[in-house]
This record gives sequence, structure tokens and C-alpha cells, in this order.
Amino acid sequence: MTRITRFAVLAAAFLTVAATAAPARPPLQIGAVTPELLDPGLSDRTIALMQAANLADVARVTVTWQRGQSAIDPGLLSDLRDGIEKARAAGIDVYLGVYPNGSSQTPSSVSDQVDFATWTASVVSGIPGLAHVIVGNEPNLNLFWLPQFGSSGQDVAASGYESLLARTYDAVKAVTPGVEVVGGALAHSGADRPGTSRDTHSPAQFILDLGRAYRATHRTRPIMDAFAYHPYMERADLPPTFRHPRSKTLTIADYGKLVSVLKRAFDGTPQKGSMLPLVYAEFGVESQVPPSLQSLYSGSEPPSTHPVSEAMQAKYYAEAMHLAACQPTVRAFMVFRLIDSPFLSSFQSGVYYADRQTPKTSRDAVAAAGTRYRSQTVPGCAELLAPKPIVDWRRGTIVCDVDCAYEERFVRLPSNTVAASIRGRGRATAGAVQQLGQPLNLLAGRYRVLLKVTAVPYRANTFTATSPPLTIR
Repeated sequence: MTRITRFAVLAAAFLTVAATAAPARPPLQIGAVTPELLDPGLSDRTIALMQAANLADVARVTVTWQRGQSAIDPGLLSDLRDGIEKARAAGIDVYLGVYPNGSSQTPSSVSDQVDFATWTASVVSGIPGLAHVIVGNEPNLNLFWLPQFGSSGQDVAASGYESLLARTYDAVKAVTPGVEVVGGALAHSGADRPGTSRDTHSPAQFILDLGRAYRATHRTRPIMDAFAYHPYMERADLPPTFRHPRSKTLTIADYGKLVSVLKRAFDGTPQKGSMLPLVYAEFGVESQVPPSLQSLYSGSEPPSTHPVSEAMQAKYYAEAMHLAACQPTVRAFMVFRLIDSPFLSSFQSGVYYADRQTPKTSRDAVAAAGTRYRSQTVPGCAELLAPKPIVDWRRGTIVCDVDCAYEERFVRLPSNTVAASIRGRGRATAGAVQQLGQPLNLLAGRYRVLLKVTAVPYRANTFTATSPPLTIR
């Protein structure tokens, strides 16, 4: 046996790969955000467009609240009921989003929160058969919730949102106990710096602060039945598989970090955390508008968007669906939006142009991806979910992108025999810098380190790495 072959066999024997995919689970629901369902003149056509794009498992529509309201306008409720009933008749599972109409309407006082909760309960009870209500929209951003910080720099957005969510949960359950209350709906990034021109919280910090606020109340019942999240990429031309192990940003490939912070926030309380069902209520990839259709749009594209070709849009939507289908607690994935916004300052992430009828060339590929990833057993998950830690051999540190277990062993060179000494073994929290152990009882000589890292919360392939040669004196 050659030295190279012997070393490969030795490493394979020590670093076992868990190649089995995650256990079968309910198929992923795949759909779209469809504000057009609220327009009686557009609802039938919108449902047909959803079906043609194979995005008809699930839809999201939204209504907004303003201070002083404790009941919804009857006309709006009628349109809402009509659109949702038509969607349900077509087999579409509808999520209704309810949230303040901008940060100027933030329900911070007790009376405002009571009004919001009462209003939400009246909306839900007025729509027979509604199964899900999402409370809030990106409360970690100052665009939708103010203030974000208190006078001492504390997170008052998370504590305020916790109070609103609890009141709304109780009000909805009192009138429609079977309706699922979905919390969160967080944006994918934030700065955690008070006093800027755009006060925001990162999703991880907001969730941890939300958990602290919940624990401080000593509440004996949950505040939500599921958790909504908006796992956008920072820009349209980044692939969904790009991970952020050391960043405040959490996108769709950072599922392990999201589960980790939910665990730390809520596990051990009456509120589910790591096992809380997840709903990806918005995910969009903006595509370039062809010159021949520019007349359908107005305004200008923000320079930070970096829209992609329609072929790349289809590829990225397929990759995102694949990720969502493999992530064990993710239930639904919604494209934002089904149809382009006609305003270039907004989202051109639909699979139809702004004329509400012309499909993009990406539509059929997205439809095919929906069929592939709606399966109960999706291939490739063990590889896709495998941890990808950052290993710094010089500093002896590791940063995992999921709660992980790690182990190191030394291989003596040139004999390639495994030393009995274990340098490091333990667990690391996703996103945290973990110092690895130091060599124990090793004879002087040259060695390589074999590193094995496994994901803790779900089954996936094991990450393995081998260090450069090092000398023990």
C-alpha cells in the first residue's frame, strides 16, 4: 500500500461521513407573495398565473393597521375574504400578514397594542377558513418599527414586539383557536448600532433579545406557533448557497445559525425554539428588464441591486428551493413576488413582467424546480447541509456555521499512524470563535491534524480537513 493510499484509508476510517439524508418530512410548500389577490378584478387571473408557474401551494397577502383602528374596514375585509376564498378553493394555503402601516404607526403603548390585537382578531374571525396569520413585518428595521433602541442603547424593538405578539396571540386564539399565529417576519440583516441614520437590529440579536423579553415575562403559554423569516441575499447576483458564518447577516444558506439562535432564545420555555416551524415568507431574486419591456416600468434601479439574467434568476430560485426543501423545520417557501413591481425602486423578482400576463423565460424553469423540490424525500440534502466551518490552523480556532461537534487527532509523519492523544473534542455554537485544544503527551516529531466536524441539530455529511505539517518539540 502506498503512503498516500494508506493515509487516505486511515483518514476515511477515522472521519466517517454521515451520508444519509434527513428523515422524510411533509413536502415543502412552494408559492408566492401575491398582493393582486386583494383586487377582485385580478384575483382569478392571479391564481391562474400561480398555477401556470407551479407556485400554487401557498400564497401571502397583507393588510396594514393604523393607530386608532380596532376593526378593519368592511369593504377591505370583503375584498380580502373574496380573494382568500378563491385561493383556498384552488387548493392554495394562504398566509395573511398583518402589521403597522410604517414605523410612524408603531404600536408601542398598551392601548395601541390592545387596539392592534383586537383589530387582528376581527380580521381573522371575519375570514372563515383562514389558517395562518403573520404578525408584524421586519420589526428589526426602523422602516417598520421605531424606536429600535432605548436611551441606554437597549433593544426596545424586540421587547415591544414581544409584548405585541403575546397580546395578538391571545386575542386571536380567543376567537379562532385553530388559526396559527406566526411571529418574526424578520429582515435578513441589521447593524445593531444605535444612533445611526438607519437604526436596525441583526436578526440573530433581535431573536435573542426577543427570547430574553419572553423569559422575563414568565409567560406560561407560547407567543407564536411558527416563525416567518425573509432570507434574502444581500444582492441579487449572490448565489443562495453563499453562507455567512461570521456575519450579522442570515440568508437562506444560514439555516443552521437561525436554528441556533432560536434554540438559545426559547428552548426550555413554553415557547418552541429550535423545533419551531419556519416559513420563508419572502425570497426574491431580481432580474434585468429587457429593453423591449422598459415601458412597463418607471423610476430607476438602486445601484445595490445587481439584477441578474432571467436564466440566473431561475437557477438561483431552484437553488433556494433545494435548500429550503432540505432544511428540516422549514415548511413553506414563497417567491417575492409572483409579478414584478412596475416601480424599479421596488422588486423585479417575479416570474411575470409588470403587465401581469407575460411570463419571463425563467418561469418554466422555476415551475420545474417546484416539482423537484416539493418531494417528501429530496436528494442531495446530506451534502447541501454539511457544515462548512472556518478553520484557522495558525491560531488554532474554528468558527462553525451550525451548532457543531468537533474532534481532532494527530497523525505522525512520515509513518501516518494515528497518535492516541486527542488534541480537542467538544461542541461549538454557530458563529462563535472556538479555541481548539492543545496537544497532549505527544512524542517530539512531525504531525498532521485530522479534523472532523459534524452538525448537531440535523443529519448531514461530516466536514473533514487536514492541517499543514507541524512540529512538536
